Amino acid sequence: MSTSLPTAEPRSDDGSGPDAPPRSTVRTLLRLWPYVRPVRARLFTAAFIAVLASCIGLVIPLVLKWMVDGPIADRDPGGVWLGALYLLLLGLAEALLFGLRRWLVARPLSGVEAGMRADLYRHLQRLPVAFHDRWPSGQLLSRATTDLMLLRMFLAFPLTFLLVNGVTILVGLGIMLAQDWTLGLVVLVPAVPVMVTCVVFEKRYSAASRKAQDQVGDLTTVVEESVLGIRIIKGFGRHRSQARAFHELAGRLRGTELHKARLLATILGIIVTLPELAVGAALVLGCMRVADGTLSAGTLVAFLSTALALRWPVDSIGFLLAMSQEAATATTRYFEVMDAPEEDRTAPPAGAAAPRRADGLRFDGVTFRYPDAPPDSPPVLDRVDLHIRPGESLALVGATGSGKTTLTALVPRLHEVTSGRITLDGVDITAMPREELRARVAVAFEEPTLFSAAVGENVLMGAGASGAGPDDLERALGVAQADFVHALPQGVDTQVGEQGLSLSGGQRQRLALARAVVGRPDFLVLDDPLSALDVHTEAAVEAALRRVLADTTALIVAHRPSTVLLADRVALLSGGRITAVGTHHELLRTNAEYAHLMAGEPAGGQEDPR
Repeated sequence: MSTSLPTAEPRSDDGSGPDAPPRSTVRTLLRLWPYVRPVRARLFTAAFIAVLASCIGLVIPLVLKWMVDGPIADRDPGGVWLGALYLLLLGLAEALLFGLRRWLVARPLSGVEAGMRADLYRHLQRLPVAFHDRWPSGQLLSRATTDLMLLRMFLAFPLTFLLVNGVTILVGLGIMLAQDWTLGLVVLVPAVPVMVTCVVFEKRYSAASRKAQDQVGDLTTVVEESVLGIRIIKGFGRHRSQARAFHELAGRLRGTELHKARLLATILGIIVTLPELAVGAALVLGCMRVADGTLSAGTLVAFLSTALALRWPVDSIGFLLAMSQEAATATTRYFEVMDAPEEDRTAPPAGAAAPRRADGLRFDGVTFRYPDAPPDSPPVLDRVDLHIRPGESLALVGATGSGKTTLTALVPRLHEVTSGRITLDGVDITAMPREELRARVAVAFEEPTLFSAAVGENVLMGAGASGAGPDDLERALGVAQADFVHALPQGVDTQVGEQGLSLSGGQRQRLALARAVVGRPDFLVLDDPLSALDVHTEAAVEAALRRVLADTTALIVAHRPSTVLLADRVALLSGGRITAVGTHHELLRTNAEYAHLMAGEPAGGQEDPR
């Protein structure tokens, strides 16, 4: 477990990212339209209803004017009661319409959020391994959770009320100017400084919002790594250093959030104070005009009531702008992932594929360099030529860092070759749909990954779309010598827990091997599949595995002589190139490097007895 602090995510392949030139808030938010379009009718209806409710609220001051200049001035109790009834009905209509607006948007916007999350998850599954190698998992998690929650909140409230409050302010100002244009101009005086403040606030708050949401992703990464690596942290007594790393990131996030709060407090102070001063000035001027008889009391009451009705729409400008900026940032972060190019899943045109023949697995001049490697760096693999004949097992041997695991990852196209080609039975793997390729090639990695699911579900995952039954499951468990699963509390239905950490390393490795063979694949790629087994279990697994290898074409990364002996031939990978091919005994006699590698292997350690 590294104790270094994670950094913000890299730029995506299209050049977006935290360092990319900023788009306008409106252009950014317009990218949500494809998701909003299916529910646009309900959203537009809800917005219209909200505008109507706000306009009804502005009718109330006009009723007050009628009451003051009419029934109250004429001392007519019946007219006062009638006016009160009008006010009650208007208030009820306003409340019901706002409630209807809320009902209209709740369900469809939950569906928009769910759809965006499903699209993001589906896209993550289709992104190349190189993408996942570059991006911290916490950054991806924060985009799938926090950012999408912010977008739903924006669509439900700020998006509508930016429109509603804008219309309300314009209608309200029109009513006030119609009541008395002199007082209306007094109230309009703060408009220019308020707009300038909003423009400045938008730029500064946007940068602070981006920084905060990136820091949430970094913090999520630290928490996730600490949970997954809790055994390492406890085993090495690193809880204090991890706590310091967490508190440092949390402190940075707190500082950014406080900076956002100060920005919001500043704009709210300006937006609230200037209009209040203007209303106060209008009140003093209006009272003087009522006193000298140039303005009716009812008009002044209506004017001030309208000004008070506009208090919330004006005061909410800063709050709504802040939420809009956070939503724009969340949209940018979401599409940074969605814009990353997927693996090429286009099926080859009909007739383009070469006819199949029994040719096994062949590497022709394969060169590979990682996409983010410096251009002048040597390739990991350099013009590899290798042929594994049909039904043959070939062991791949080499020193640590020689490129063995990388070579095996090229077969199922977890990485794409830089040059050269790989063929299965004479067909270039790039000419096959990935689904077909991965149905024909099964893999088992040295570091096995299990999912939070039942033992049987983890193993049957290797069966692919063809499926497999209980008999296939038992056969695969037998090949991997994984009969220990029957002693678990619920047998093959036992939940193994996150990462399978409730099992020992050897048990996880055996289940990964069972997963590789359960679908009876045509080609088998095993990356040191027996490294975590004790010598007795290893011998039993090898005996069963020999029977499986007799019916398949296999490439096996091997470090132990016992694993090498499973194979018909051995290839030595050195410096990114195949330097020798032969049987185990031939290479022992003729190749000093191979003999050194085999002689230097330690004996297999005992498996964790859990």
